[in-house]
Amino acid sequence: MNTTLFHKVMRGVLLLSWLTCSGVAHAADVLTSPDGRLRVTVGVKGGKPFYAVSRDGKPVVNTSYLGFTLDDGDLCNDFKVTGRTRNSKDETWTQPWGEDRVVRNHYNELKVKLQQGGKKKRLLNIVFRAFDDGIGFRYEFPQQQNLIDFRIMEEKTQIAMPTDAEAWTEPTNGTVYYEAVWTKDLLSRKDTVNTPITIEVGDSLFMALHEANLTDYASLNYTPRHLPGAAVTLVAALTAWQNGVKVYAKAPFVSPWRTIIIASKPGDLITSKLMLNLNEPCRIKDTSWIETGKYVGIWWGMHMKDYTWAQGPQHGATTSNTKRYIDFTAKHGLKAVLVEGWNYGWDGDWTKDGDKFSFTKPYPDYDLEGLQKYALSKGVRLVAHNETGGAAKNYENQLDSAFALYERLGIRAIKTGYVNRLMDGKEDQHSQYGVRHYRKVVETAAKYHLMVINHEPAMPSGLCRTYPNLMSGEGMRGQEYNAWSIDGGNPPYHVCVLPFTRGLAGSMDFTPGIFNFTNKVLPDTHPQTTLAKQLAEYVLLYSPWQMAADMIENYEHQPAFSFVESVPTDWEKTVVVNAKIGNYITIARKDKASDDWYVGSATDVDARDLSIDLSFLDKDREYMAEVYADGPGADFRSNPYPLMYQRIRVTYASSLRLHLAPSGGAAILSLIHI
Repeated sequence: MNTTLFHKVMRGVLLLSWLTCSGVAHAADVLTSPDGRLRVTVGVKGGKPFYAVSRDGKPVVNTSYLGFTLDDGDLCNDFKVTGRTRNSKDETWTQPWGEDRVVRNHYNELKVKLQQGGKKKRLLNIVFRAFDDGIGFRYEFPQQQNLIDFRIMEEKTQIAMPTDAEAWTEPTNGTVYYEAVWTKDLLSRKDTVNTPITIEVGDSLFMALHEANLTDYASLNYTPRHLPGAAVTLVAALTAWQNGVKVYAKAPFVSPWRTIIIASKPGDLITSKLMLNLNEPCRIKDTSWIETGKYVGIWWGMHMKDYTWAQGPQHGATTSNTKRYIDFTAKHGLKAVLVEGWNYGWDGDWTKDGDKFSFTKPYPDYDLEGLQKYALSKGVRLVAHNETGGAAKNYENQLDSAFALYERLGIRAIKTGYVNRLMDGKEDQHSQYGVRHYRKVVETAAKYHLMVINHEPAMPSGLCRTYPNLMSGEGMRGQEYNAWSIDGGNPPYHVCVLPFTRGLAGSMDFTPGIFNFTNKVLPDTHPQTTLAKQLAEYVLLYSPWQMAADMIENYEHQPAFSFVESVPTDWEKTVVVNAKIGNYITIARKDKASDDWYVGSATDVDARDLSIDLSFLDKDREYMAEVYADGPGADFRSNPYPLMYQRIRVTYASSLRLHLAPSGGAAILSLIHI
């Protein structure tokens, strides 16, 4: 046997061996990533559609079965392959705003066409796309005689893990608005969990499971199960309507993409653009009115009980108080003022009477039109707060009238809220009911040139590519938990976890920038960080609209506020310098409007000495690094305020040694010097 033939035979033997180990001992279609490292095997086994994934010849996902249970039967058995098509794409596109301006979309695609046996002979297509950093797949329901209007009762998607790895998750059950603490444990010890799910398989293998292009469907969760052929198998668990139906559909119909990011180091999870690439291109023809910026708000004062949302002697949303905030915003070069509690509906128990909210009628002590004119005269705009109390239908009935008013006044951004366990007293916010509502709000806002900051959302899934007026969202334990959570506030590791979990779903309105840690209401509850770490959050926790969340009087005569003033909200490029999920993280971002770089670094409960490699800087330039770091004696438990400032000349060959206090951090501005 000649050498070439021998190598071909051996490659075949190795492939057969892997297929057999994965439970696949028959012919199947194979899809590879553009770089050839990822290999997706797709086919039908025993009438059941399946896929399996390997990287560098090693199983990453074992044989995993696909399909559905409908209200009139199943779509997971008795299938045969009737055809297949392949496609490839390599393109670049630019974001109107984001963590990176230019995005490469490079994938190979395989569509497998299936037909079910029996009398109905229903059709189902499954489309796989393999990128260098992971895969995405979705279901297509073609137009057909025997599947027109249908109900999905269960989605049977599986992800069969070869090893029982540790994963960062938050629980589905008992969690409202995705606001829970992320914890790490073996997958097998988890209950049903929300996505994203971030898995630490080993030192050189990290995975993140989520979805892309959630449009008219239920939000995705996964339940770990012990099934044959895997150490643990994650099975889709969609958020249901109250009647138990998961999805109402009408063919032709497509599901969201199920996504699996596969990376060699934690930072690659953050820089992946797989989710965005699986969303449709921008539908807004003219995006010139969409901008980014920083804002302050009549907000933290409510959480500190200095102000009230409702009318009364402590009403925060007054004309005089708002003018104070506008003046501060203009003085410090920020762009907008958020005012909560300005409109009728806040008096009484508004979570039970959300249908009483008016989104056009201000309280008597709040001059909406006059204040917006005053703001515009100062180069500032108001952000219209639209809390619904979960009364989605009431909000939908007012969308056009409210949004037309805001557009006429020159208001460009709204912050929406849905504080209630159920929408309209009947449906989960993460169900298809809620997803449809959120989509309607974003699309209607686009018609009136309004940007949306969405609180109590469905988990984002990259819709901001299609509608870039969807700027930011909550969907996590944000800063407000540091005001009133009886557990003392967000744990020290929280900021070191969010970029690898909730952050993978999209930009976060975390609301950083608390400078005064004194809490008169709950003295034991406060940001479990240092002041330096609060600055670092502006770089670490990305949002195109970043809040300076504290009351404005707490920023007066504070040198550290200069970093908040200067830090951009739109970036040319993002680099993860170093990271260990839950322990520490350093991110560097290049300003889109200049050649300046900004760096944020944070640690968990442990103090750390980190070396910051600056090789991301341009090679032919010298920079002046302005460093805001924890000062002597800084400790989040007893002394969060010490801040050290220094200026250091650096180049791409330099490295900075940073000492981070317990739950501390550092924020760096690298200005071009030469």
